[in-house]
Amino acid sequence: MIDQLPKHKKIILFDGVCNLCDDVVQKIIKADTTDQFRFTSLQSEIGQKILDYIGVNRNKIDSIVLYIPGEAYYIKSQAALQIAKYLGGKYSLLSPFSILPTSISDLAYNYIAKNRYKWYGKKESCMIPDQTILKKFL
Repeated sequence: MIDQLPKHKKIILFDGVCNLCDDVVQKIIKADTTDQFRFTSLQSEIGQKILDYIGVNRNKIDSIVLYIPGEAYYIKSQAALQIAKYLGGKYSLLSPFSILPTSISDLAYNYIAKNRYKWYGKKESCMIPDQTILKKFL
């Protein structure tokens, strides 16, 4: 299954029941004018297989992961900053934060992640993409 992933697409794994995460995914899709990203939820079968393949303990990760097949993977704040870098445009304004040590940028990320359900709510199940964006999901 891993060998069938699109080779020239960056894959974003996200919490499929988180309203904040869903909103962020929708913003990335709109900003991804060069069609460089594909998406899957952490809870999906393919999401679980990707986490196993890259060696990320799926029981200890509930936040964003950026997987670039054959190159690298990023988690938490580093994933968010890399996604912003690839999107460019107004998202480039986040690039100065990439000079911070990961431990510091992850502090802010972890604070938001810890409170995201309280602040933004949670879905009963993962979102089902509509026909216009279905091709973006694995």
